[in-house]
Amino acid sequence: MRHSLRARLFLAILGVVLLTVGASLALGIVLTRDAVRETLRQNAEERIERVRSAPGLRPPPPPPPPPVDVLGDDYSRYLSALLIASGAGALLAAAVAALLARRLTRPLRQLATAAGELAEGRHPEPVPRGGADELDQLAASFNRMADQLALARDAERAVLLSVSHDLRTPLTSIRGYAEGIEDGTVEPRDAAPVIEREAGRLERLVGDLLALARLRQGAMEVRSEPVDLAAVAREAEERLRPAAAEAGVEVRVEGAGAGATADHGRALQVVSNLVENAIRVSPGGGKVIVEAAPGGITVSDEGPGIPAEEIPRAFERFHLRARAGRGSEDGAGLGLAIVRELSEAMGGGVEVENLPARGARFTVTLPT
Repeated sequence: MRHSLRARLFLAILGVVLLTVGASLALGIVLTRDAVRETLRQNAEERIERVRSAPGLRPPPPPPPPPVDVLGDDYSRYLSALLIASGAGALLAAAVAALLARRLTRPLRQLATAAGELAEGRHPEPVPRGGADELDQLAASFNRMADQLALARDAERAVLLSVSHDLRTPLTSIRGYAEGIEDGTVEPRDAAPVIEREAGRLERLVGDLLALARLRQGAMEVRSEPVDLAAVAREAEERLRPAAAEAGVEVRVEGAGAGATADHGRALQVVSNLVENAIRVSPGGGKVIVEAAPGGITVSDEGPGIPAEEIPRAFERFHLRARAGRGSEDGAGLGLAIVRELSEAMGGGVEVENLPARGARFTVTLPT
């Protein structure tokens, strides 16, 4: 039969107290018995001495020590008082044990209630902190976990809403042009470029979602090899040169001999995502600067920058998808999330800061 922690604590404390009281009682009985016998012996000797000292009386021979069974009422009185005191102590100990068990288990009961609410999908009230250091740390850890789960659930809902929107928009466009071709209101040659562009958006969205899922599961292979970050930056610029020309943005690569230890393909994906994002937010006639250095690479744009309160969440999925008020026209809002996941998978990291004049600067650090 299983017992609650409160019952176990009560029984443990009560057991220790009863053992102590029992041992004290046994010792008290022995000591009390000896004390009563010694008192009776001294009283007898005093009476004999008084008789001896009386004039004209012949002192009788000294009596033998009183046996145990003639201790009489004196010993019974001492023993009864000792038993009553022990019983009262045991009752007091039981009450104190019950109070201590209840007080010790109260934080655990509160924690169990909050955990049950969390398991049901609700956000519980913070568990009160206090008490023993271990219980205080447990409450603090649980509160942090509950807050992180709440943020994760909010992010999950935001991801579902954003993915639904990004899927619905191109599908609606493709379906509309397909129906137009079917009823003859749209020429196939006019519809083909739009359908191709929207299909490309769907392909990028699915590819980004799969890449993030594989990174989170640790299923994406990431090699560790010497990489020239300057060459990676130039390759990313060549890849995105048509998009930059269409947007009227100049992409400039600076730096040489920038060595690092990373995966060339994944590093190229990181830089390409950052440069593509920088082109998207920079105004026509603006510049995107890509600087390569040993163990790091930075991408600076001339966009509107990032609000200070949004910087800590800049690399969350879909969080900055509407930066510069352009929505996610050429992407799904997953680029920066992929940049962070890939950078960390290669043993590095990524940070963002606003430039003094305008724009933002993303800095990727990699092992050397």
